[in-house]
Amino acid sequence: MAGQAQYEELMRQFSAFGAVRRELGRLLPPDCPSGSAAVLTLLGRYGDMRMSKLAELLAVDMSVTSRHVAHVADRGLIERSPDPADKRSRILRLTPAGRDRLDELSRRTCQMLAERLDDWSDDEVVQLTHLMTRLRSSFDDCRVTHPEPRPPTTPSLERSTDRSTRTPAITK
Repeated sequence: MAGQAQYEELMRQFSAFGAVRRELGRLLPPDCPSGSAAVLTLLGRYGDMRMSKLAELLAVDMSVTSRHVAHVADRGLIERSPDPADKRSRILRLTPAGRDRLDELSRRTCQMLAERLDDWSDDEVVQLTHLMTRLRSSFDDCRVTHPEPRPPTTPSLERSTDRSTRTPAITK
């Protein structure tokens, strides 16, 4: 087991990782802040869903989720339709424009990562991805159940990678 000095260094690296997140956040267009990008990313990954499921996946309050959803809906990136099972609820789904925006965000993020990590081997990138996935799962709330991601609908370089790595600079 790691000692206190190792955990302290890990905490310093977490703090330094904020700079990476900020730089990735600068890739986002002005009309698509990180909350909007998160909505698009989750709908792209998991498919149509209720607002309550989206709030759970975002790990934010329903009022915050509602603001993010309104922002992307006002821009025509998602649509809200009545849930046939419960007319009080809405089903959220990406529009073609939303899918295009998500693809654009993914391309930008992948391009920046490719530029910044061009001196890394493929194995190192895979190892980092594996370790970050493992770290995140160590902090996931075991009470939250996440739907399975949908398979990609169109082939592209971005969609051929682990979809958990497609999230463009999301802050919770």
